[in-house]
Amino acid sequence: MDVEVLGTLSVREHGVPVVPTAPKPRQVLALLALNADQVVPVSALIDELWGERPPRSARTTLQTYVLQLRELIAQALAHGAGAGERCTAKDVLATVPGGYRLHTRGGHVDYREFDQRAGAGYRAMDAEDYTGAARRLADALGLWNGHALTDIQAGLLIDTEIKRLEEARLCALDQRIEADLRLGRHRELLSELTVLVSQYRMHESLHGQFMLALHRSGRRGEALNVYQRLRSTLVSELGLEPSAALSRLQRSILVARPEAPAGAAPGAAGGAGTRLVTR
Repeated sequence: MDVEVLGTLSVREHGVPVVPTAPKPRQVLALLALNADQVVPVSALIDELWGERPPRSARTTLQTYVLQLRELIAQALAHGAGAGERCTAKDVLATVPGGYRLHTRGGHVDYREFDQRAGAGYRAMDAEDYTGAARRLADALGLWNGHALTDIQAGLLIDTEIKRLEEARLCALDQRIEADLRLGRHRELLSELTVLVSQYRMHESLHGQFMLALHRSGRRGEALNVYQRLRSTLVSELGLEPSAALSRLQRSILVARPEAPAGAAPGAAGGAGTRLVTR
């Protein structure tokens, strides 16, 4: 069974989709997919579906949703059945003490693959292999096809998992951009960072990276304007000043010469916490 949650929900058995159209069964499958090969307690599924006020028929209704999922899985198994096929729908979506488990049986799970690729990228960053880090982190981010589970009606548990996955994606993105900056790819990053700082209006690291890319592309005034816009947003919406690291970056840009070569040595400046070399 192949599981994808980094975008719309996709669960396939023998290549055949087994995602139902009704919202509640889709929600059940999404939570099982997010915990593939692990037991999901009945209580967790009920909390996800109905929150603090489940109906009296919650357990019976949940069993109905599980039966609907098994019917789809059984059809997929029949479609892909070959010689020696012994697996049943109850083997794939198993009832276990206290809950249910969705068995992938060695299939592809995209969020696990993302973690593996991102981890390789982080290790390359630690080893100062910025070319390898940029490549591996880009490979990890390539597994995403939009925001996680965009087509799922999310309760508290799924919403928490979506936020965790999105934070993991943002961390990988931050480090991939950092690696590209270290490699002197400042001008190449400008269009991407323009979009990102608009999307994440209070994300200091992305703003610092945008400031650095602009400055090293010879656009010091625009880099300083990015800082002022972020500061205005933070003060007006949160009552906070930018971090000390970002303030140091702003001061470094302020006192630097206006022109800065785009291909400057990659070690001269990194993220917002790295001091700019003034020439």
